[in-house]
Amino acid sequence: MKKFLIYVPVAGLLAFNLFYGANLYWSAHAEGENPRESAYKSMELFTRVLEKVRSDYVDADKVSYDDLVQGALEGMLSSLDPHSEFMTPEKYAELKKDTEGAFGGVGIQVGLRDNTLTAIAPMEDTPAYKAGVMPGDKIIKINDQLTQKMSLDDAVKLLRGQPGTDVTITVSRPSSGEIKEITLTRAIIKVDTVKDIDGKRAFNVDTNKIGYVKLTGFGEQTSKDLAAAISNFKKQDIKGLILDLRNNPGGLLSQAAGVCEMFLPNGQLIVSTEGRAGTGNEIKYFSRGKDHLPGVMMVVLVNGSSASASEIVSGCLQDCKRAIILGDQTFGKGSVQTVIPLPDDMALRLTTAKYYTPSHKVIHEKGITPDILVPMTPEEEEALYLKKLEGAEDVIKNLSEEKLSFVEKVEDIQLDRARDLLRGMMILESKK
Repeated sequence: MKKFLIYVPVAGLLAFNLFYGANLYWSAHAEGENPRESAYKSMELFTRVLEKVRSDYVDADKVSYDDLVQGALEGMLSSLDPHSEFMTPEKYAELKKDTEGAFGGVGIQVGLRDNTLTAIAPMEDTPAYKAGVMPGDKIIKINDQLTQKMSLDDAVKLLRGQPGTDVTITVSRPSSGEIKEITLTRAIIKVDTVKDIDGKRAFNVDTNKIGYVKLTGFGEQTSKDLAAAISNFKKQDIKGLILDLRNNPGGLLSQAAGVCEMFLPNGQLIVSTEGRAGTGNEIKYFSRGKDHLPGVMMVVLVNGSSASASEIVSGCLQDCKRAIILGDQTFGKGSVQTVIPLPDDMALRLTTAKYYTPSHKVIHEKGITPDILVPMTPEEEEALYLKKLEGAEDVIKNLSEEKLSFVEKVEDIQLDRARDLLRGMMILESKK
């Protein structure tokens, strides 16, 4: 009976390999592939290695069929890109929980930059923001676990947890080379994503009739809140608008499309997704409204921490010649992940498509190149970030006198250039 129980999963696995391998083998022949490189030989190799590890590996408790196959699947998916993964029942349950409501976290959007776990942009008014975590910080450890070979999903899982609990991260700051530990207390992450120049919601134009609005993310209310800000600007006879997407890590695709269509005519292509030929993963998103600010000149500010939905918006408005993009090269996160349920409450999260701007420029791993490059040094970006930091007195008081002096003197040259550009364009328009 015991032998029967042992051989049943093996026989099932081998039968699957034989059936699946045979199908791929004949498909390979039909497509003219070299038989030596066929899937059948690869599956045979996999089965041989599986059985050898199962029979000879020193620790017998680590080589159950479930463990070995699961490990193989995890390795296969992680070798593709940082966003594809095989999800165990626990991971899949966590994913479903995340999409169903609020969660406890620290407010850091993370990504891989140069194969290192990096803070793309701490969200404003969150524990990470108030503790002084900065865009570009390399996260070396989470609690006592090194992040060198950690997946993005595992990193996010460690950062999240019950509100009120603590997590300690060790970061390396590229601008100074400083390595420091930061203890963060998790909280429910819910922030306003649309703010004015003072970080509030007054939305007043300046003396030149130029309005400023900053999007810190793309949440469920972003397009609605932006519409309210635009309505306020229109009452003040706005002539120029600065849309600040710097340090915006992205968010919901639907909200990115909603933001774009406020500045575009009906029927204008906003963004498209394209997968492999024949997979049916081609989708196009078109504007369904009208331009809320016709004739109003626009400048969009971006930097290296503008990612995902921010790149969709800036790429669209650039291609449609609706706005001038100013700042630095964006992050380059533009891929689509599809969650495919599997038996036994497992799932596959697979990158199935990439985002393209209206002129068919790929965003992923390329980013958006500004029309006007206005780079800032890491030291300037850090100082400017600290200068605008509110509710983080503990961070400010620990600065050296030299650093504090630099922070006080630093100017937002990207914002200044945007204002100058709009003023110049308005003068030229008036002379026409």
